[in-house]
Amino acid sequence: MEEDIKNAVETMQKGGIILYPTDTIWGIGCDATNEKAVSRIYEIKKRAENKAMLVLIDDIDKIERYVDNVPEMAYTINELSEKPVTIIYDHALNLAKNLLGENDSVGIRVSRESFSQQLCKKLGRPIVSTSANISGSPAAPTFKMISEEIKNAVDYIVKYRQDDETEHAASSVIKLSADNVIKILRH
Repeated sequence: MEEDIKNAVETMQKGGIILYPTDTIWGIGCDATNEKAVSRIYEIKKRAENKAMLVLIDDIDKIERYVDNVPEMAYTINELSEKPVTIIYDHALNLAKNLLGENDSVGIRVSRESFSQQLCKKLGRPIVSTSANISGSPAAPTFKMISEEIKNAVDYIVKYRQDDETEHAASSVIKLSADNVIKILRH
């Protein structure tokens, strides 16, 4: 696992794209502050750049680095959620602009899984986490189900958990406004 983390972080520091296991499904990732790397992920996925992608961070305390005016409810939701939850916030800070949605919104998930936490911690920045599939195709619940097209397009494929046959699900998605209004987008 340590060698995988080292190689994946070095790849992202150079602007590269990784294929990696997350706290949910396998993801395509890069340094979420690098606009060129984010553009490459849109190209790999054949996804329109106006469709925002989410990012992973390793610690809830880091959220204020990337969101202007974090609603108090965000801390409660992250603490109480039993499954991985992505929260969409308005007015993102310090992230690649082409990653953001309307109102400069961004989806952020605090990972509770050790591998993706270590990736974020060692990189020192959020990591893009978008499903490892071509846009419009179903997400691959295991590594073996990821298309060769995706595997051939990335710069580094993490070896950790490739043999894991457990089918993981995507996270819940919640939109949280500055005035603590909650809208559930995916349960």
